[in-house]
Amino acid sequence: MWFLGFSTSSKRTYLIIGAIILVIILTIILRKCVVYLESKQDHKFDQNESDQRDENTPEANYSKMIPCNNEIRTYSLEELKLATSDFKIRIGVGATSYVYLAELGDGRFGAVKRVMKERGGSQKMFLDEVSVLLRISHPNLVGLMGFCLEKGEQLLLLEYVPNKSLFDRIHTRQGQAKVPLSWSSRLSIALDIAYALDYLHSVADPPVIHRDIKSANILLVDDNHAKLADFGLCKLGNDAQTAHTPIAIKGSLGYVDTNYLNTGIVSPKSDVYSFGVLVLELITGMRSLQGSFTLAEWTEEHRKSENLEGLFGMVDPKLEGNVNLEQLRVLIDVVNLALLGDSEARPDMMQIAYRISTCMEMQVQAELPV
Repeated sequence: MWFLGFSTSSKRTYLIIGAIILVIILTIILRKCVVYLESKQDHKFDQNESDQRDENTPEANYSKMIPCNNEIRTYSLEELKLATSDFKIRIGVGATSYVYLAELGDGRFGAVKRVMKERGGSQKMFLDEVSVLLRISHPNLVGLMGFCLEKGEQLLLLEYVPNKSLFDRIHTRQGQAKVPLSWSSRLSIALDIAYALDYLHSVADPPVIHRDIKSANILLVDDNHAKLADFGLCKLGNDAQTAHTPIAIKGSLGYVDTNYLNTGIVSPKSDVYSFGVLVLELITGMRSLQGSFTLAEWTEEHRKSENLEGLFGMVDPKLEGNVNLEQLRVLIDVVNLALLGDSEARPDMMQIAYRISTCMEMQVQAELPV
């Protein structure tokens, strides 16, 4: 017998399906309660997050700008085939999936991620991704709108982010034909992803290790704001044993933590390493691999240099020198700490987000009229 595309001959399948349905029901009930309580208030208030961020931080201000669609539900295969015109317009390609544009009506759009078995997209990976997406919600994470498990199809309906990826913006011919990303835009994008990772590591329960931080998984809302996408390789950090148990190496060349490569042990600090490479991309405009060298190896001499010429030698020439020196020093220091071989010596994402936001605020204050 089959249910939602699964064979019910396995007791484990019953448990997985039951757990997903339970999480969906609880999520819907909780969110309806929140909406009801908010409607009873005569004034708006900001919810105090468990990490107690100041309401005046860039993250808090940005979150007020973004509408939140709290409805998550299951879709039939026919509904998603209709929305995508039978998977007609492909807008992205992942390691195990294709992504298609979906028109949802009322002027709304979504992105349907079609996980393909023939591309290595296993049932377990799909269910793990659904499970994680149901647990998390943050303005700098691509949100889940629904999913479908029917007739062998594994489909996620995700929030549509219109301006493609950071990789497309800085590395492809089409992206490079536009005005180059400004220095302030690069800092803002780095800060958005730092906030997203801080949430995954410190606020999400259980914590989430993304394991595939790269420019291709950073989707641009516009040139100043970004969202982290693709949780297909993520791992929950709720098992204390995982901190000491080697696992299969997952990730993308040039971004994978060297400690993880050497030991097979993954932790939130593995995401910190990958974030360091991402910031290097933003500074240099270069790809994560430079021939047989990683970008971390390629830039090591310059980023550890004490002289100004060495620092500026790393900067993307398309910026034409329009870089704030003090902010550059902060970012390079963040990169050097994030790329430390000893993973325990690396800062956590909360510390990194604080350093980036502080140096950005100092620049804003310096530009204010007297």
